[in-house]
Amino acid sequence: MQYAKHVRYILEDNEDEIKSNIDYDIIVENKQNDKRQIDEIVTLMLDAICSPSPTVRINGADIPKAAVMERFLQLDSEHIEYVIFAMEQSKPEIRNIRTYLLTALYNAPTTMDSYYSAIVSRDLNL
Repeated sequence: MQYAKHVRYILEDNEDEIKSNIDYDIIVENKQNDKRQIDEIVTLMLDAICSPSPTVRINGADIPKAAVMERFLQLDSEHIEYVIFAMEQSKPEIRNIRTYLLTALYNAPTTMDSYYSAIVSRDLNL
Protein backbone atom coordinates (compact mmCIF):
# COMPACT_ATOMS: atom_id res chain seq x y z
CA MET A 1 0.00 0.00 0.00
CA GLN A 2 2.80 2.42 0.87
CA TYR A 3 4.51 1.66 -2.45
CA ALA A 4 1.36 2.57 -4.39
CA LYS A 5 1.08 5.88 -2.51
CA HIS A 6 4.75 6.62 -3.17
CA VAL A 7 4.34 5.94 -6.89
CA ARG A 8 1.21 8.11 -7.01
CA TYR A 9 3.09 11.00 -5.36
CA ILE A 10 5.97 10.65 -7.82
CA LEU A 11 3.52 10.72 -10.74
CA GLU A 12 1.68 13.73 -9.35
CA ASP A 13 4.91 15.63 -8.63
CA ASN A 14 6.26 14.97 -12.12
CA GLU A 15 2.93 15.81 -13.71
CA ASP A 16 2.77 19.09 -11.80
CA GLU A 17 6.34 19.95 -12.82
CA ILE A 18 5.73 19.14 -16.50
CA LYS A 19 2.50 21.14 -16.55
CA SER A 20 4.19 24.07 -14.84
CA ASN A 21 7.15 23.98 -17.25
CA ILE A 22 4.95 23.96 -20.35
CA ASP A 23 2.51 26.57 -19.02
CA TYR A 24 -0.23 23.96 -19.33
CA ASP A 25 -3.15 26.25 -18.46
CA ILE A 26 -2.04 28.87 -20.97
CA ILE A 27 -1.23 26.44 -23.79
CA VAL A 28 -4.58 24.65 -23.32
CA GLU A 29 -6.41 27.97 -23.27
CA ASN A 30 -4.89 28.82 -26.66
CA LYS A 31 -7.61 27.96 -29.16
CA GLN A 32 -5.07 26.59 -31.62
CA ASN A 33 -4.26 23.72 -29.29
CA ASP A 34 -6.48 20.77 -28.52
CA LYS A 35 -6.60 20.00 -24.77
CA ARG A 36 -6.81 16.26 -25.44
CA GLN A 37 -3.68 16.41 -27.56
CA ILE A 38 -1.80 18.33 -24.85
CA ASP A 39 -3.04 15.85 -22.23
CA GLU A 40 -1.82 12.95 -24.40
CA ILE A 41 1.61 14.57 -24.69
CA VAL A 42 1.82 15.12 -20.92
CA THR A 43 0.74 11.52 -20.30
CA LEU A 44 3.29 10.21 -22.78
CA MET A 45 6.05 12.21 -21.10
CA LEU A 46 4.95 10.88 -17.69
CA ASP A 47 4.87 7.30 -18.97
CA ALA A 48 8.43 7.66 -20.21
CA ILE A 49 9.94 9.27 -17.13
CA CYS A 50 8.02 7.19 -14.60
CA SER A 51 8.59 3.85 -16.33
CA PRO A 52 10.24 1.16 -14.22
CA SER A 53 12.61 0.48 -17.13
CA PRO A 54 16.10 2.01 -16.81
CA THR A 55 15.96 3.18 -20.44
CA VAL A 56 13.51 4.74 -22.86
CA ARG A 57 13.60 3.90 -26.56
CA ILE A 58 14.00 7.14 -28.53
CA ASN A 59 14.45 6.97 -32.29
CA GLY A 60 15.54 3.34 -32.05
CA ALA A 61 18.13 3.93 -29.32
CA ASP A 62 17.85 3.06 -25.65
CA ILE A 63 18.44 6.33 -23.77
CA PRO A 64 18.94 6.27 -19.99
CA LYS A 65 15.69 7.25 -18.31
CA ALA A 66 17.52 9.94 -16.29
CA ALA A 67 18.63 11.66 -19.53
CA VAL A 68 15.10 11.50 -20.94
CA MET A 69 13.68 12.87 -17.71
CA GLU A 70 16.18 15.72 -17.70
CA ARG A 71 15.36 16.61 -21.31
CA PHE A 72 11.58 16.35 -20.83
CA LEU A 73 11.71 18.56 -17.74
CA GLN A 74 13.48 21.24 -19.86
CA LEU A 75 10.56 21.45 -22.29
CA ASP A 76 8.42 24.57 -22.29
CA SER A 77 5.29 25.68 -24.15
CA GLU A 78 7.27 26.65 -27.25
CA HIS A 79 8.65 23.12 -27.53
CA ILE A 80 5.18 21.60 -27.20
CA GLU A 81 3.76 23.96 -29.83
CA TYR A 82 6.73 23.12 -32.09
CA VAL A 83 6.10 19.38 -31.76
CA ILE A 84 2.40 19.84 -32.53
CA PHE A 85 3.21 22.09 -35.51
CA ALA A 86 5.82 19.67 -36.86
CA MET A 87 3.38 16.79 -36.52
CA GLU A 88 0.69 18.72 -38.40
CA GLN A 89 3.18 19.56 -41.17
CA SER A 90 4.36 15.98 -41.51
CA LYS A 91 3.42 14.88 -45.00
CA PRO A 92 3.84 11.12 -44.72
CA GLU A 93 1.48 9.23 -42.50
CA ILE A 94 2.94 8.69 -39.05
CA ARG A 95 2.78 4.96 -38.40
CA ASN A 96 3.73 4.86 -34.73
CA ILE A 97 2.51 8.07 -33.11
CA ARG A 98 3.97 7.19 -29.69
CA THR A 99 7.45 6.67 -31.12
CA TYR A 100 7.17 9.80 -33.27
CA LEU A 101 6.07 11.96 -30.33
CA LEU A 102 8.71 10.60 -27.94
CA THR A 103 11.42 11.30 -30.51
CA ALA A 104 10.04 14.74 -31.39
CA LEU A 105 9.73 15.72 -27.72
CA TYR A 106 13.22 14.47 -26.88
CA ASN A 107 14.78 16.27 -29.84
CA ALA A 108 12.71 19.47 -29.58
CA PRO A 109 15.27 21.50 -27.60
CA THR A 110 18.00 20.73 -30.13
CA THR A 111 16.00 20.97 -33.36
CA MET A 112 13.35 23.67 -32.90
CA ASP A 113 15.42 26.69 -33.90
CA SER A 114 16.88 24.98 -36.96
CA TYR A 115 13.45 23.77 -38.04
CA TYR A 116 11.93 27.25 -37.91
CA SER A 117 14.99 28.78 -39.61
CA ALA A 118 14.64 26.29 -42.45
CA ILE A 119 10.97 27.20 -42.87
CA VAL A 120 11.76 30.93 -42.95
CA SER A 121 14.56 30.38 -45.46
CA ARG A 122 12.29 28.28 -47.64
CA ASP A 123 9.48 30.85 -47.47
CA LEU A 124 11.87 33.67 -48.34
CA ASN A 125 13.53 31.56 -51.05
CA LEU A 126 16.95 31.98 -49.46
